[in-house]
Amino acid sequence: MTDFNKANRPQMTPDQASNRPKSGDLTYDNPQIRAFQDKLRVDYDTANQTAKKGQIVFVGSSLMEIFPIEKWEEAGDVTFDPYIYNRGVRATTTTDLLAHLDTQVFDLAPTKVFINIGSNDIGLKVPEETFLGNYETILKVIREKIPACAIYVMAYYPVGAAETFDGRTTQDMNAASSKVEALVKRLNDVNTRFINVNANLEDPDGNLKAVLTFDGAHMNPDGYKVVLENLKEYL
Repeated sequence: MTDFNKANRPQMTPDQASNRPKSGDLTYDNPQIRAFQDKLRVDYDTANQTAKKGQIVFVGSSLMEIFPIEKWEEAGDVTFDPYIYNRGVRATTTTDLLAHLDTQVFDLAPTKVFINIGSNDIGLKVPEETFLGNYETILKVIREKIPACAIYVMAYYPVGAAETFDGRTTQDMNAASSKVEALVKRLNDVNTRFINVNANLEDPDGNLKAVLTFDGAHMNPDGYKVVLENLKEYL
C-alpha cells in the first residue's frame, strides 16, 4: 500500500506542470513521477504472482491508488470475499492504463473490476475524442479478455470549492462523468455498469467537503470510508 501525502509524493515544478502531453502521450513528463510509477508497477507485477485470482480489482489513477482498501483489509478493519486488490497508479491517464492493463487488471483475472480513470485526462486537457476513445477501448479489451468480468465504471469525485486542482473543477468532473456514462450506455453491455458512489461526499454546493480532502482533489481516509460504504452494494 502506497502512502500518498504531500510530504512524500513526487512534486512537479511549474515548468513540469505546464508540460502537457500530446494526445497520444502518457502522463506528465516528470522523471520522478515516471520512476515512481515504474517501481509501483514492478511491485504490482511481483504481488500478482502470488495473488489469488478471481477476486476484485480497483484500478485507476491516484484517486484509486490512495484508496486504502488493502491496508484496511490487511489490518482486519474490513473483510470482503472476494478480496479487493488495489492496482491504481498515480498521475496516470487513460492512455497509461490502456498500456498497462496486463499488470493492473489481466494478471489478476478478476471477477469484478472498478475503474476510476480519466481525471488526469481532464486536468491535462487531453482531447475529448482521445480520452473517451481510450476509455471505450479499455472497456472493450477487458470484456474481450475476461468475458465474465463485471465492470463498474465510477463517476468522478467532486473537488473542493476553493480548489482547481490541475485546472479541474467539480463542474468539469460532472460533465466528464456524464460523457462517460453516455459511453457506457452506448456500449449496451449488460455486465458493464456506470455507478455514482459520491453520496455524502458533497457540501451543500456540490463540491467535495473540506473535511474529506487534504488538497482539494485527493481524499483522506474519512473520504474513502464514505466511498466504501457507497460501494458495498456492488462488492
